[in-house]
Amino acid sequence: MAKLVECVPNFSEGKSAEVIDAILSEIKSVQGVMLLDREMDKDHNRAVITFVGAPDEVKEAAFKAISKAAELIDMEKHKGEHPRMGATDVVPFIPISGVTMDECVKLAKELGKEVGEKLNIPVYLYEAAATRPDRENLADVRKGEYEGIKVEIETDPDRKPDFGPSKMHPRAGATVIGARMPLIAFNVYLGTKDVRVAKKIAKAIRFGGGGLRYVKALGFDIKERGIVQISMNLVNYLGTPIFRVFEMIKSEAERYGVPIVSSEIVGLTPVNAMVNVADFYLRMENFKKGQILETKLMRVAQEQKTGFMDFVDEVASKKPVPGGGSVAATSGALAGALLSMVCNLTIGKSNYKEAEEELKKVLTEVEKTRGELKELVIKDAESYRGVMDARKLTQHTDIEEKRRERAIQEATKLAASTPLKIMEKSLEILSLSKIVAEKGNVNAISDAGVAALMAQAAILGAGYNVKINLGSLEDKNFVEQTKRTLESIEKNAENLSREVKRIVEGKL
Repeated sequence: MAKLVECVPNFSEGKSAEVIDAILSEIKSVQGVMLLDREMDKDHNRAVITFVGAPDEVKEAAFKAISKAAELIDMEKHKGEHPRMGATDVVPFIPISGVTMDECVKLAKELGKEVGEKLNIPVYLYEAAATRPDRENLADVRKGEYEGIKVEIETDPDRKPDFGPSKMHPRAGATVIGARMPLIAFNVYLGTKDVRVAKKIAKAIRFGGGGLRYVKALGFDIKERGIVQISMNLVNYLGTPIFRVFEMIKSEAERYGVPIVSSEIVGLTPVNAMVNVADFYLRMENFKKGQILETKLMRVAQEQKTGFMDFVDEVASKKPVPGGGSVAATSGALAGALLSMVCNLTIGKSNYKEAEEELKKVLTEVEKTRGELKELVIKDAESYRGVMDARKLTQHTDIEEKRRERAIQEATKLAASTPLKIMEKSLEILSLSKIVAEKGNVNAISDAGVAALMAQAAILGAGYNVKINLGSLEDKNFVEQTKRTLESIEKNAENLSREVKRIVEGKL
């Protein structure tokens, strides 16, 4: 799996497109870095840029962006609604694939040291990279904002930065750098000019005010539109989903007789966050992210791009998928590949003319079944993800608890049915291996034998995955029918394996 890190720097400039374009040019100048998004907010006088790439390239792009921002943004002249302490206000590194949080922490510390030493900008580390508990929360680090920190950094030992001088940069101020999980910047607009209402609701919903865990919120006056805004950072969208935040704001707003005008997401958001919203408001049953067309296409495309050695590394990782079912399907597909090889080494050979037509038909069947087993490699991983997703469903009410249990049962049925399909397809491969062993090129007889062994391993391995899922199912008819099919496949496989072994060893 490719190593990918996301970086989402926030710059204290939301009015000048020329300034942001210049910063973007620095980011795009680093080969291998991909720009995903840019957002500019005139009211907050703030821009949010999102880019991804390999760790070292992302770190280089972040440094170049911070350096350019220090040239072009003057904090002595900056005014805006959003809390800020520097030209480059905050730079989080976010693990996306093949990268751990510890690696992102290392990136944050390396970048912080470089910014402090080369640019003379004081740097504070936050979130997972924080060196002190009181610096984990960005709001705590940024308390007092540019004007207040400018004084305190020189007089208060607790304000000493992690890197760089204990003095604000004359133009760029200070910067916060860290590592965190994906954050959703979520804003809700209220139909009132009274900013006190927004501030009261923000206090009620944020965790620091006794509200929702994983929510940071502030109330702002959006004068240009004649309305107010509740601006939020949702730092764990699984622990506190968007719909729960929205519903609480709606409830609080009703207390003040204020309507919700609209809401918005600033920057990018994980697809799961939006799936959760759709699931809640549409009251869908057993909906899975895998049902989204684009998700399916991306997953299939990714699987097709991934080489075999990458797949092996994926299996070896600490992630639960791909697991035994996918490995079993791979074993069956490899068995089919070996049979195709033996057929291709036989067809067209003068010594095997009598068997040519039959082996051509076998080759067609093998290729079809091999393709189905390749698809089952992906489907088995998806079916297990479905069980995990079902277990994550909320269960705060009786209705939610029942819905969660139904979802788990349905997902577990699929998790049992998929390896059963692997067994069926691998049995087809094993059956064809008998024909290939009997009539294929004798110089490749060992390959036909290995194909039979791989097919048998696929059947037995997939069988284990069927059995482990049956134990938690309540549908007894489904369980009994599945067991009968499984036992029949295993019995046929045992007989076929014995016959192929006899044929192969007789020709060796």
